[in-house]
Amino acid sequence: MALHVLVGKGPVGTTTAAELVARGHEVRMLSRSGGRSTSTIEHRQVDATDAGSLAAAARGAAAIYNAVNPEYHRWATDWPPVAAALLTAAERTGSVLVTMSNLYGYGRPTGPMTPDSPLAATDTKGRVRIRMWLDALAAHEAGRVRITEARAADFVGPQAPPEGTHLGRQLAAIRKGRRAWVVGDPDAPRSWAYLPDVGATLATLGTDERALGRAWHVAVNSPRSQRQALDDLAGAMGMPPVPVSGVPWPVMSAIGMVVPTMREVAAMRHQFDQPFVTDSSATSATFGLTATPWNEVVAATAAAVPVTA
Repeated sequence: MALHVLVGKGPVGTTTAAELVARGHEVRMLSRSGGRSTSTIEHRQVDATDAGSLAAAARGAAAIYNAVNPEYHRWATDWPPVAAALLTAAERTGSVLVTMSNLYGYGRPTGPMTPDSPLAATDTKGRVRIRMWLDALAAHEAGRVRITEARAADFVGPQAPPEGTHLGRQLAAIRKGRRAWVVGDPDAPRSWAYLPDVGATLATLGTDERALGRAWHVAVNSPRSQRQALDDLAGAMGMPPVPVSGVPWPVMSAIGMVVPTMREVAAMRHQFDQPFVTDSSATSATFGLTATPWNEVVAATAAAVPVTA
């Protein structure tokens, strides 16, 4: 089987690496801090902004996966050099570039988002993701590199630290029977991307030429509002539902004056005050990828919460 190189060893990178190993591939993970290699995954210390080092570490790879995750409030400064370096490395090595992306580029949705929905974002974060995609697509269409992109809804699953997902950070409150304070409208329908499904999608895009030259949505279940999802998680934890409230936007804005991450969340209000739903039918029809059943997602996520949390 082929060599696959993942850049970034967070939840997306490690979950995708595990999926590729399970499929019989050789896996190499690159990160700023490096890591301890195992019998199945090699780790190397590489700066994701250094195109030369990336290319050297990815020589002979069938695909390079962009699983980098800059700090939320630093996208505008940190993403451009990383994206440029990865595009250059893919061009030099001839490897397919598979980028892990999100829904920011669509801006405020007017219905379920598909990979063909207009990239209409006007906010800073959305424009950053649009620029990354358009630069990669232009290089692909010019014949310089082969690219594809996975776009995912908000993550869910025990593979991410609880504080790293919107549902995960409420699990401790559920365990203690306390009110859950969420971002935005608790009753707005939302799509959720289970991290193993994210990994399966990325691994498929990096190994199937039908993926090239376009973006794909990670398969999702039917929408669940934050209140519904938290009620489901409470049930799986053997706990009664807890009250769920949205943090008032003026409070979010006030907190954002001193906490950069909260300032950025408040700027993305359009993702939380109305339905935010994805359509992944093209992914399922083309590759046969379907979402892990919601009850299994909930059970796995709840099982990872310590009883003493």
